[in-house]
Amino acid sequence: MNQERIATRIKEIRKQQDLTQKDFAEKLGTSQSAVNRMESGKQNFSLEMIDRISEVLGREIITIDTGAASFRIEGGHELSGEITVNISKNSAVGLLCASLLNKKSTKLLRMPKIEEVYRIIEVLESIGVSCEWGDNYLLITPPKRFKLDKIDRKAAMQTRTIIMFLAPLMHAEKTFRLPAPGGCNLGSRSIVPHMEVLEQFGLETSAKGDTYYCTVKKQQPGEVILLEAGDTVTENALMAAALTPGKTVIKYASANYAIQDVCVFLQKLGVKIEGIGQTTMIVHGVESISQDIEYSPSEDPIEAMSFLTIAIVTQSEFTIKRAPIEFLELELLTLKNMGLDYEILKRYKGDNGYVELVDITVRKSKLHALSTKIHSLPYPGINMDNLPFFAPIAAMAHGKTLIHDWSYENRAIYFTELQKLNVHVELLDPHRVFIHGPTKFESADAVSPPALRPAMNILICMLAAPGKSVLRNVYWINRGYEDLATRLGRLGAKIEVF
Repeated sequence: MNQERIATRIKEIRKQQDLTQKDFAEKLGTSQSAVNRMESGKQNFSLEMIDRISEVLGREIITIDTGAASFRIEGGHELSGEITVNISKNSAVGLLCASLLNKKSTKLLRMPKIEEVYRIIEVLESIGVSCEWGDNYLLITPPKRFKLDKIDRKAAMQTRTIIMFLAPLMHAEKTFRLPAPGGCNLGSRSIVPHMEVLEQFGLETSAKGDTYYCTVKKQQPGEVILLEAGDTVTENALMAAALTPGKTVIKYASANYAIQDVCVFLQKLGVKIEGIGQTTMIVHGVESISQDIEYSPSEDPIEAMSFLTIAIVTQSEFTIKRAPIEFLELELLTLKNMGLDYEILKRYKGDNGYVELVDITVRKSKLHALSTKIHSLPYPGINMDNLPFFAPIAAMAHGKTLIHDWSYENRAIYFTELQKLNVHVELLDPHRVFIHGPTKFESADAVSPPALRPAMNILICMLAAPGKSVLRNVYWINRGYEDLATRLGRLGAKIEVF
C-alpha cells in the first residue's frame, strides 16, 4: 500500500469515527498540522507509526504479510553518475537529544527520514514534544513539562540513542525513569562511562530490570575525565555541561564528526565551547537556553564511505557529492595505498558554515592487500563505523588483508556472513579476520544481520555478484540510510523492494 492510499484510509477511518483532525491529533499525541500532512500524503510512515495510528483508531490501517521489507538485487552491473551524501545519522540523533535543552523551537534542516530518527521522534512525541515535518526540515517544540510517565518504551528500547536522554532530562527533572537502550546487536556495550561522567554532574542512577531510576542533585564538577573517548559519552558530557553554569573541562573526549556537530549547535544556542575537534574541551555553561534556532546538520562520512565501497566493489566509476573530507582522510589514504584511483574535484563549506565538504570521483582500480593490519582508532583514526567496509574492499584486493575490529565484542564475527557471497573469510578470533582476495562474488539469499554496517556489507557484495540475490528484512539498513534502493537505482543498480 503506497503513501497516498495509507493517507486516504486514515482519513476515512477518522471520519467514520466522527473525529476531527484536532481530536485525532490529541489522541495520537501530535499536532493537528502533523495529522493534516498524514492525510494529504505528505508524511512518511514507519511501521511503528502505523501501529500507533491503528491503535488510536482501533482499526488496522494496513496488513503486512512478511512483516519486513526486503531487497531483490540483480547484481554484476557497472554503476555510473553521481550520488549525494545525506545528513549524518549520528549527528541527527545527537541533535534531536540536544534539542531537549532548548525551551523554544529547534528547526533542523534536511533531517534524514530513517528508522533511527523515527524511533527518537516517537519517544519525543510520547513525552509531549511536538515534532513537525516540513518540506525540508523538522521542527521540534518542547512542552512546558515532559510527560515522562507516558514514554514510548517500545521505541526507546529499539535504539541506543535513548542513553543520550539522560543529560537533557537531568536538567529538567529531579527524578525520572528511562528504559534501557537497544540498537544494533554488537555485543555487550557498557553504559558505565555514561553513568560515571554524569554522576559528577549530580545524576544518581540505579538499574532495575530494563529500567534506569534517576535522581538529580545538581553540582558543578569543574573537570571531568571520560572513562572512554566514546561519541555518545562525550555528547552526554557536553549536554550536562551546557546547562551547568560556569566552566567545565572535559578531558579524553571524542572529537568525532557528530560531537563537532553538537558543539556547533550548542554554540549557536549561546554555549561557548573551546577546543572543538580536540580531546580536551572547555564548556562555559549557561543558566538556561531559550532560543528559536534553525540549524543544518552536517553530512555523513559513514554514508560517504559506503558509497566509496560500492564503487570499488562493483568496479564502477561515479562521483560522490558533499562528502565530509575531514572524517575520511585516513580512509582515503589507506585506499590510495591499496591502489585506489580517485580524484577530489572541489572543496567547499557545508550549510552549517563549519564542516568541510568535497566531491570525489572514484575510478576503476586494481587493489592489493596491505602488509599492515587495518583497524579503527578514535578520531582522527579510521572511524569504527567505517572499518567494516574494508571487508568487502579487501575481498576485491589481491592478497590477504588483516582487519582488526577491537571496539566491539561480536562485530568481526559478522564478517563471516560474507562467505555466503563466496568471500574467503578466515576468522582468527572475535576481533580479527583475514580476508583473502580477489573474490568472484556469487549471488545468495540471506537475512540481514541485526546490525547496520554488517547488513550494508551484504548488500554491497550482492550488488557486485552476477545474478539475482535476495536480502531479507532490511530494517537494519533503513535505520541509517534513507531511500537507498531509489538512490542507488539512479546510478544503475537493480534493486527491487518487496
